[in-house]
Amino acid sequence: MSHPILQFGTGRFLQAHVDLFVSDALGQGQALGRITVVQSTDSPQSSARAAALAQGYRVEVRGMQRGRPLQATVQVNSIETVWHADRDWALLCDAMANGVQVIVSNTADTGYALDAADTSKLLQAPQATPRSYPAKLLVLLHHRWQRSPEAPLTLYPCELVSRNGDTLRAIVRDLALDWGAPPAFIDYLQTHCVWVNSLVDRIVSSPLKPAGAVAEPYALWAIERQDRMVLPCSHPAIVLTDDLASFEQRKLWLLNLGHTFLAERWQLMDGPADLTVVQAMHTPALRDALEAVWIDEVLPVLDAEGRGAAARPYLEELRDRLLNPFLEHRLADIAKNHGEKKQRRMAPVVQRAEELRLPVAQSQLRRALSRK
Repeated sequence: MSHPILQFGTGRFLQAHVDLFVSDALGQGQALGRITVVQSTDSPQSSARAAALAQGYRVEVRGMQRGRPLQATVQVNSIETVWHADRDWALLCDAMANGVQVIVSNTADTGYALDAADTSKLLQAPQATPRSYPAKLLVLLHHRWQRSPEAPLTLYPCELVSRNGDTLRAIVRDLALDWGAPPAFIDYLQTHCVWVNSLVDRIVSSPLKPAGAVAEPYALWAIERQDRMVLPCSHPAIVLTDDLASFEQRKLWLLNLGHTFLAERWQLMDGPADLTVVQAMHTPALRDALEAVWIDEVLPVLDAEGRGAAARPYLEELRDRLLNPFLEHRLADIAKNHGEKKQRRMAPVVQRAEELRLPVAQSQLRRALSRK
């Protein structure tokens, strides 16, 4: 059996994003094939989810589209099988020997963290399962290099890390260097494997049991174009771009900044503990302030950079997304690590306006940044 797409992660985001795209594309004959999912945890919940994935599951698409409510059920049938990393490591190594063409991942927040239990001995004893994701990837790629060094391989990390492909490549390369891997293998990692930077954008609000999810209508997978890149599928939500930074900037300066600004204003007004984003968008004191920030303090900077024309349609869609009546996104959750988020999401807008010497006061952003 061929395993053209290998996926690390079983969470609801991948279920409603990449897995759904591949399922749609399979029906059109526009996908490499079905997906082999790798499970790494042993919790009863993840085991039940993994067992259900290959049976097919549904994604409930709920939200607003062009100002009107939308509800639809999508059946996803792209998962061929689910392997457990510990129990099925030999199968993974066999698949990596030649069949895998694409690797997709969306690991947890600490997914790129290394584990001291993983050592260079794993390269000589590939039957032992590494603990961390980077070490798993390194051992599998080393096995691939030994068996099929010329076979094409493209990696699509989907973690919310800027330049995620470059980041993961550097982590795996540095680990290989620490382990004393041969220079020819280091070159293989650097120049043969295609590590793709991409941005994923879809709010997946809640899981369904035992598998499946509730997701908003909006979906985007912006992929930085590279030579020799093999796509897992074709899909309207997949956008190939030579300017990934503009997609990252729009999301950070409009969506992420908007969320954090609402959380800032909610804290100042001592709002209800369970206030959600959609409720905030129906609260004039919050909505009006947010609209003023977008229009008067963010868009002028994007206009000055020549990116305003592309940002405005995104903002129109964003209003529908934040007005989604089916999404329970609490401001209390958004406000976690609030000070760090303000620096990451607001400070670059103010800094860029200063660099461009724009005549905009940005009073609301500056006040928010001045508060600890």
